[in-house]
Amino acid sequence: MEEIVGVSHECDFPAEANARPRVTHCPIHRAGLTSKEVDEWVGRALHENGTIYTIDEPLLRELRPEVILTQKLCDVCAVGYGTVAQLAATLPGPPRVMNLEPSSLADIFSDIRRIAEACGVAERASEVISQLSLRVEAVRRGAARLPSRPRCFLMEWVDPPFCSGHWGPELVEIAGGHDPLGRKYQPSVQVAWQEVLDARPEIIVLALCGYDVSRARRDYELLQRLPDFHSLPAARNGAIYAVDGNAFFARPGPRIVDSLELLAGILHPDEFSEFAADDRCDMVRLCKLPA
Repeated sequence: MEEIVGVSHECDFPAEANARPRVTHCPIHRAGLTSKEVDEWVGRALHENGTIYTIDEPLLRELRPEVILTQKLCDVCAVGYGTVAQLAATLPGPPRVMNLEPSSLADIFSDIRRIAEACGVAERASEVISQLSLRVEAVRRGAARLPSRPRCFLMEWVDPPFCSGHWGPELVEIAGGHDPLGRKYQPSVQVAWQEVLDARPEIIVLALCGYDVSRARRDYELLQRLPDFHSLPAARNGAIYAVDGNAFFARPGPRIVDSLELLAGILHPDEFSEFAADDRCDMVRLCKLPA
């Protein structure tokens, strides 16, 4: 952290990140909009402006970074790469701009290595990736022994419904499940509610992109009002969960392995009891088994 001179408006982990100057801004960040309002605002902003974020250029010049981490993966998730690269070219140095564009677990680990090398701490990456890989393989081995792979809908948005993409379906697969609606290694997309009904998920995990458990709790009320919701096996069996999508599933960093372990505890609580504690603050079961 001592090398970090600035962060985005979203950066909040570890806690020390909150003390760093914030160089980006989003008008709807913590604005209290509904899911539908967020979706509509994002669509309008991208159509009219090409971005939903602004950069504090004077502050960035003052901070004089040597390396800037940005991404091309999703225009909704962070400032677009082109905007950052164009500005960086005018800064003193100029700073090195690193584009992070992972679509898989392997890509995330590769990015950790690239960042470490750019920052002159390559040996740290090897240690971090080794430890993370051991945890991934422990889940993979445990899940491989199980006779069943439940249908799990990893849901990134409720109104309108979005499936998971990129590494999301891969995490479900490693954890011993199958996401019939997921788009492995591809961007997530809006799906028709009828597609969800047809997929008949046995488990639904609300991992709302950019939002925490409390928001997922609120959007569960929207989910319940969708046509024939209670006909879904997940609803009938009380197998609908809210997780902290903002802290874990949506962020392609070391905590992506925490996301995998969370899923393992949800999909197979007997096999992965160490990840299935009822008192977790990053995961909550939204509906109970019928009496």
